[in-house]
Amino acid sequence: MEYIPRLHKKYKEEIIPALMEEFHYKSVMQVPRLVKISLNQGLGDAIADKKLIDVGIEEMTLIAGQKAIATKSKRDISNFKLRRNMPVGVKVTLRGWRMYEFLDRLISIAIPRIRDFHGISDKGFDGRGNFTFGISEQIIFPEINIDKVNKIMGMDITFVTTAKTDAEAYALLKSFGFPFKNEK
Repeated sequence: MEYIPRLHKKYKEEIIPALMEEFHYKSVMQVPRLVKISLNQGLGDAIADKKLIDVGIEEMTLIAGQKAIATKSKRDISNFKLRRNMPVGVKVTLRGWRMYEFLDRLISIAIPRIRDFHGISDKGFDGRGNFTFGISEQIIFPEINIDKVNKIMGMDITFVTTAKTDAEAYALLKSFGFPFKNEK
């Protein structure tokens, strides 16, 4: 029997019919879907300490369940002692069943572990149906061993959808169980 992630099954069985009714789509293909989730971590201090990139890659690989890669600077900036092609961050792009598994862990395990959490702001939409929000601590993920963390770093998480408007993307993410702060 083939493995199907829980949220992918929920999308097929519950979310598609609900969004078709809400937005009056004529075809199932018009219903917005999640294309990819991109995790990005800027490590500006890596200019002075080269080991931070290795630690960032290791932690991001644990969080995402997929090998992370280092992002490199595009130009020289002398005030920051930055040279072209120096590693300055870490990123991972998740698609398919890994994307749904990460989304499930993010919504049900990681986000509830955020201190003083009152919901995620809905101001991170870009006007084209994509949503980005930031996390200030990587230790909210259970894969990270708090005893081995020597520096707390944040990250940005971007959800890329096929939605044409922010309202459609908001409805899609909300139906996945995304804990937005205030209703639109």
